[in-house]
Amino acid sequence: RRSLSGVWSWFPSARLYKMRRGHSPKTKTMTEERDFSKLPYRRNVGAVLFNRAGKVFLGRRADMPPTEDRPEFWQPPQGGMDASEDPRVAVLRELAEEIGTANAEIIGEYPDWLTYDLPPELLGRALKGRYRGQAQRWFALRFLGQDEDIRLDAHQPQEFIAWRWGELAELPNLGAPFKRPVYRTIAAFFAPLVQASSAAG
Repeated sequence: RRSLSGVWSWFPSARLYKMRRGHSPKTKTMTEERDFSKLPYRRNVGAVLFNRAGKVFLGRRADMPPTEDRPEFWQPPQGGMDASEDPRVAVLRELAEEIGTANAEIIGEYPDWLTYDLPPELLGRALKGRYRGQAQRWFALRFLGQDEDIRLDAHQPQEFIAWRWGELAELPNLGAPFKRPVYRTIAAFFAPLVQASSAAG
C-alpha cells in the first residue's frame, strides 16, 4: 500500500499546493505505520531434554552466527504449534524435526504459558512479521535413545548447527537476551529433575 506522501509525489501541482499551505510531505517507514502492540503471540512449545546423566540438550542456533558484538546462542529445542495441536504432541514433533528423534518421554510440564516479546529491531521481521512474540508451553523430557540417534540435518532448514549436553543452570546465560527471563523460569522450575534424571540413569 502506497503511503499518502507517495501519492502526493505523483501530483506536482497538488504537492506544491500542500507545501504552500504549510504542509511538508513525510514518508513513514513500515515500522512507524504499524502498531505492533496489537499483534498476537505465536503459540510455541519447548523441550528441556534430559539425558541419563542429568544433563540437558543444548543446540547452537543456525540462523544466528556469532559476531564481534554478539556471542553464539544456545537453546533447547522449541517451535511453533500447528492449529488445534495438543502441546504434548507438538513437543515430540518438534524434537523429531529439530534433533532427528522423538525417542523421549515427558516427565514434567510447566503449568502456565510463558511469554516473551521480540525486541524492537525484530518486530515486523522475525516470525514472518505476524507476531509480537511467543507464548510457550515448556516440557521436561527424558531422552531414551543414544547420542548417535541425534541428527541435526533430519529436517531442512536446520535449526541447529551444533549440539552438546550441558548443565540446566547454564541455560539462562546462553540464549538470546530477550528469551532469558523464560529460561530462568524453566531452569528453576525443572531443577529438581536434574538429580532425579541422574538417579534414574
